[in-house]
This record gives sequence, structure tokens and C-alpha cells, in this order.
Amino acid sequence: MPGSAMSPPPGAQAALRAVRLLKLFTPSRRSLTLTEVARLAGLKKSTAHRLLRALQSEGLVSHSNGNGTYSLGPSLMALGVQALMCDELRRRARPMLKQLAQRSGETATLEVPVDDSMLILDEVTGEHVVGAAANIGTRWPIHATSTGKAFMAFDASGLERLGADLPPLTNRTLARRDLERQLEQIRRSGVAEMVDELEEGFSGVATVLRGAGGDVIGALSICGPTARFGEPRRAWLSTTLLTAAHNFRPG
Repeated sequence: MPGSAMSPPPGAQAALRAVRLLKLFTPSRRSLTLTEVARLAGLKKSTAHRLLRALQSEGLVSHSNGNGTYSLGPSLMALGVQALMCDELRRRARPMLKQLAQRSGETATLEVPVDDSMLILDEVTGEHVVGAAANIGTRWPIHATSTGKAFMAFDASGLERLGADLPPLTNRTLARRDLERQLEQIRRSGVAEMVDELEEGFSGVATVLRGAGGDVIGALSICGPTARFGEPRRAWLSTTLLTAAHNFRPG
């Protein structure tokens, strides 16, 4: 599986199957039927149903009797909120995000990789009325984001997170060969750019954050409407991000 950080321990098959079922639900797949869950997970319907019932008993998934679909449950949402509140990286990076948003007037985000996507762990919006919408908890395809490019350029597991084919989100989304060439440039400059690759009219610049031992622990970005992200301003924002990342103290 793309993005697996380590081999699972023996005897954990049932737990892994349950976790993988939860990961099937995404912003574009908010609800699924039993048949869809079984097909996507590669399980028999009886096995998928048993796992879903177990997750439902703990409030991790909900079942609609009306249309027979399953969706993520309130207990899982509560766990997500608790994880955000307890996250040490988020707490330490928050002042930096505020400074970046205030200085740039744009939205500053802190993101971490989850499988083949980047999760927005925290963000602070700037002063502009028109800017990036609030997206904490949202996941975006790793290959079409500035933060994803930055992460893939500097983390050893980067390209392992990608499938063979990269779904184009706009006509400017990079193909894999072009992306790999761009990663080499990012390693030299330290900064990744994304212009209209995730969504038309949306751009961003990003760099990585490193832990005390020098390992990549996340990515930092400034993003907003492409109309405000011309090449000279992207260069200035890149310098601003690099300075912030260099001065970041992970604890």
C-alpha cells in the first residue's frame, strides 16, 4: 500500500481490515453501500458486514436505514478533534502560521502526509476577503499540492506514496515523469510551487518542516488565488517560508 511506514505486526489482520475500511471514506466518497465497501476493500460481503457492524457498535461508522449506506460516525469525529487538540506539532507551529498569514495576507497551512494525500492539520487565514477556504481536516492528492511536492522531494517514502497513474485534476496537473523532474528542482531550491494543478485559479508555495533530528515531520505552505501569485510574489513567499522553516523549533 502506498505510504505504509512499517510492516504490520503478526495477528493484526482484523484490526488492519477495520482501519482500511475507515480509510475508504473520503470527501468524494462520504457514504458507501455494503456492496461498495466490500468491492473497494477486496473483501467478501459477509466479512465487510461483520467489520462494519463492529465499527458501528463503537460509533466509528453510522448506518442509514433509509438508503442502506454507511458513513463515518460521531465517535471517529470526536477522536479526530482530540487528536488535533493533542498534536504537539500543531501546537508548536501555530504561532508561525499566524505570522505567515499576517505577513503575506494569504492562508498559511500546516500539512502532513496520509497515504497518497496531504492532510491539512492546521491553517490560519490572511486578511484578504477572497482567499483559500477553511479546510482543516481536508485531504488533497499529494501529487497536485505544493506541500505534497515538498514532502516527496525530501522524504525517503515520498514517491512510494504514488500510484502508477496520477489522476489529472486540471489540465495543468503534472504527469509522473514531469513531477519526478520537478522534484529534482525542489531539492535544489528547497521550495515547491503549485499553480492551477489542484484547482483552476488556486496556487501555493511550500517547504518542509524538520524535526530535531533533521527528519521531515510536515510541510508548510502559503496559498491563495492564482491572480495574486505571480512569479515575483511566489519568489518572495518562498523566501518567507524558508526563513520561517529554518527558525522553527520542534521542541
